[in-house]
Amino acid sequence: MKKTLILWAALACACPGIAQKKHFSYQFYGFVRGDLFYNTRANQAPVDGNFYLYPLDHDYDSRGEDINATPNGSFYTFTTRLGIDMQGPKIGKAKTSAKVEVDFGGFSASTTILRIRQAYVALDWERTRLLIGQTWHPLFGSVVPDVLNLSTGAPFQPFNREPQIAFTWRTGRFSLTASALWQLQYMSSGPEGASENYLKNSCVPELFLGADYRQERWLAGAGVHLISLKPRTSSTVTDASGNEQRFKVNERMTTFSCEAHLQYQAPSWRFAAKTLLASCLDHTALLGGYGISRIDPVTGEQEYTPMRHSTSWVNLTVGTRWKGHLYAGYTKNLGCSKALVSDEKYGMGLDIDQLCSFNLAFSYNLPHWQIGVEYVPTTAWYGDTNPANGRIINTHSVTNHRILGLVMYYF
Repeated sequence: MKKTLILWAALACACPGIAQKKHFSYQFYGFVRGDLFYNTRANQAPVDGNFYLYPLDHDYDSRGEDINATPNGSFYTFTTRLGIDMQGPKIGKAKTSAKVEVDFGGFSASTTILRIRQAYVALDWERTRLLIGQTWHPLFGSVVPDVLNLSTGAPFQPFNREPQIAFTWRTGRFSLTASALWQLQYMSSGPEGASENYLKNSCVPELFLGADYRQERWLAGAGVHLISLKPRTSSTVTDASGNEQRFKVNERMTTFSCEAHLQYQAPSWRFAAKTLLASCLDHTALLGGYGISRIDPVTGEQEYTPMRHSTSWVNLTVGTRWKGHLYAGYTKNLGCSKALVSDEKYGMGLDIDQLCSFNLAFSYNLPHWQIGVEYVPTTAWYGDTNPANGRIINTHSVTNHRILGLVMYYF
């Protein structure tokens, strides 16, 4: 009884403090999510298999049996999400707002721990907006596939949230966005593995410039993205005497990507599509990376060439309460512009020539509920790298069949 009285007293003391927050409003939101899945073979699928990307290549044992041809499945709830949107007092003519959003998905090799998904502040004027903090990468964009898998269309749809400074200008039906971004939870590949150091040492953030056009039910737009990485700051070279020497090096790999997107939203159906010419976007869950095009024989300093990929997806959803979802994605390895002088490559899926996936799903939707099932066959064509152009040759196909059951309760 004494503990109960102390608790009520503490709440009573807290209420006046909350009441004094004039000109502030708060809205909590989130969901409880459960994913039950089954795969016919091993896959590239971070977050304990929940973030599904593509099937792994054959891995034969001494008897010629494929070790990766082993089914797997599980049930998880750690993508359950909680967020709060805040509206604050004006600063001059600018409306102020903030968002904090978390889930329990962890990051890297650590899952089932609390992590920040989004955390930013924003200033909104009549035609302009300034956002500072972590939110969705602009390549994720305003057109996103409606599927049930947590990967939300990856590895054909960019998936990434990064700290950024973004400025948006609106006039009529047009909007223009310019962003500078830094890496944190989703990182580029390099000699040290996945690390933010390549962008940090570059001292050049990722840059994005994009435009959207909206008219009634239509949304169309395009954007261009730049990334500049410093893979190494030092090299180690073995001389003719067998002694190791270290050299400070000034290496840089800079490349562009571009994208275009389209969406039509009707009362009971929706069509959406996106296409990208992607270069070194492996940190956005797309296939990509870079290779070595030159090595200085004295200092070991290296030059790099980016791998290009063409990736596209289309998505059709029909219905409101009972909804059908159809999604198709395709990626093609276009190689690189310079010859490779080393077998060493950095990125994701660089031994895949083509990747194709289909999602067929049905869901039942109520104001606070979604229950659904999804079937996803995915085929990857693996092969050998042609050093002359970085393309994949001598290919063979590997297919995984994934079945997902989903239950979500929104609040």
